[in-house]
Amino acid sequence: MHSDGPDSSSTDPTPAEVACFESGIKFGSLYHQFAGTPVSPESAGSLARAMEESIENQPHCERVTVDVDVDALERELEEDAADYTELTGRFLDVEIVVERDGRRVTSRMAMDDGYPLMRVVDVAGRGE
Repeated sequence: MHSDGPDSSSTDPTPAEVACFESGIKFGSLYHQFAGTPVSPESAGSLARAMEESIENQPHCERVTVDVDVDALERELEEDAADYTELTGRFLDVEIVVERDGRRVTSRMAMDDGYPLMRVVDVAGRGE
């Protein structure tokens, strides 16, 4: 039996920790699978949907929401001769919801001081 409390003497991960780990796996897959993909303002929506559907295929994944910052893409392309650029974290705002062993973890990735920071924003559920 697991305990989520600080008095737990078990070295096994708690259900909440396992759910957070699952969330991290989803973000790793999303970011490293799609970073470098050619993207344009016109293709941003279809790429976002493909990213969502791809990651939602993974076990325990409840929902993925990907928003591509089209305004940032357009600014990037203003001084470039190409009609597309490479997808990086600076163009993405992502939310992933994972449910595992009665725990629901919501994680987000957004720019923070010029870095695409991924973080757990909520862990819900306490039943064993």
